[in-house]
Amino acid sequence: SRPILDMSYSRHFLDFQGSSIPSSMKKLVVTKLSQNFREAVTLQQDSPVPLPGDGALLVRNRFVGINASDINYSAGRYDASVKPPFDIGFEGVGEVVALGLSASADYTVGQAVAYVKAGSFAEYTVVPARQAVPLPSVKPEFLTLMVSGATAYLSLKELGDLSEGKKVLVTAAAGGTGQFAVQLAKKAKCHVIGTCSSDEKGGFLKSIGCDRTINYKTENVESVLRKDYPEGVDVVYESVGGKMFDLALNALAIKGRLIVIGFIAGYQNPTGLQPIKAELLPAKLLKKSASVRGFFLNHYLSDYKMALQHLLKMYERGDLVCEVDFGDMSPEGKFTGLESVFRAVDYMYMGKNIGKIVVELPHSVNSKL
Repeated sequence: SRPILDMSYSRHFLDFQGSSIPSSMKKLVVTKLSQNFREAVTLQQDSPVPLPGDGALLVRNRFVGINASDINYSAGRYDASVKPPFDIGFEGVGEVVALGLSASADYTVGQAVAYVKAGSFAEYTVVPARQAVPLPSVKPEFLTLMVSGATAYLSLKELGDLSEGKKVLVTAAAGGTGQFAVQLAKKAKCHVIGTCSSDEKGGFLKSIGCDRTINYKTENVESVLRKDYPEGVDVVYESVGGKMFDLALNALAIKGRLIVIGFIAGYQNPTGLQPIKAELLPAKLLKKSASVRGFFLNHYLSDYKMALQHLLKMYERGDLVCEVDFGDMSPEGKFTGLESVFRAVDYMYMGKNIGKIVVELPHSVNSKL
């Protein structure tokens, strides 16, 4: 019997801390299609703060997630019909500061929510209430589950056919989504092998249950796999592309499955791809009765809420490590404010992160009280 407030048509919302919502904000906009993120994207200082319609929420973003696909999006590779300028950023966590009338049946001002929707690289984002996920609090760990955790969970569940004793190879295992593939495969009682680029990352992987880590800067991945796993691996969770794809394909066991969730090695190339030895692919698959499957989260949205609720429960029970990397170890320090999104994207492509890269958007609240 909570009173419903219709704030959808007022220019003068009051947010829940007693300060007025500003009329303008900062946001990142793709102004030119380019695989160079810094060339493609512009920080706009005084965009109007959008108004939520009847079924929508206005979310003040507190944490936004960095994804490898941010570069694909700013290069125009996802939807050729979308022309600049357009908003960028895929996921955010923050508080509801205003909402439309029908949205107020399920949400209140001050509530913590997460969402996946284009346009999160902004101080405020309008989110349809049906796309929002209510959270117990505003924590960056929840953000790691929205795209990265859900991708790992759904791809392994739908395509992995995991069972006890299976050997699972995770490439870029210490990254935003790799960390979840490792943990979920371990929970399925699999033997997990993870590739990474430093001993520090190897230590993190061991701490979350990885059975064998391969530092590809100091070890030859191909010879390690051949020597330690002569029968091959049953499942590969692959996000690197190029040479790593070829290595993983050659390492498949009889009836092995290779799941492609990305190819980060190629995103900054003009074509978005690094060459693979594809002409041998039919023969290699036939010889092993093996398969290669692609996974794109957008095609599994009917299962998304179920996956997210499952992951949130695991995290709240303490069954899932959600590692967040704020860039504290990056040369210029922690990723704070929208202007640091550019650094955060560079940091990811240099392969420096352990866990999910998250940018914090601090908000100064000038109380009127």
